[in-house]
Amino acid sequence: MAQPEVWMRGPLPGVPALLQPVAHALLQAQEEIHALLQDFPDELLWEQPAGVASVGFHLRHIAGVLDRLSVYAAAGTLSEAQLAYLAGEKIPGAVTTEMLLAALDEQIAKTIAKLKETDETTLTAFRGVGRKQLPSTVMGLLFHAAEHTMRHTGQLLVTVKVVQS
Repeated sequence: MAQPEVWMRGPLPGVPALLQPVAHALLQAQEEIHALLQDFPDELLWEQPAGVASVGFHLRHIAGVLDRLSVYAAAGTLSEAQLAYLAGEKIPGAVTTEMLLAALDEQIAKTIAKLKETDETTLTAFRGVGRKQLPSTVMGLLFHAAEHTMRHTGQLLVTVKVVQS
């Protein structure tokens, strides 16, 4: 029997109440991506039908965005390694679907751990984003992490269906 969507399973222990929707969205995306990519052939990871982003890119990008937005939410700046990861998200490499899913899982776990450490009283605190220090708040960054993940999950679903047809 199929489980209800993650948000309908109750609160995630340790995650502040106001951040439950963020955790739920990340876990829902994780489940959907794993189900979608079960037995996905590695040779299709970098296919770009009609020039759209590849499956490999979406998997790398989701993980990278979660990492970067967590840094900004903590009022940090990106490291050289994070900037290099960003620059390489679209570049095919010697990776498998399994490896990319493992990296995604690790980053989702790290992001949820950071949610658990987030003080709800900081959610409206200003945070500058990127080199231009564009304005946001801790809550804005965390909400965007969830929204952006779900947006790419939807795009990934369509790309997988097209490349496998």
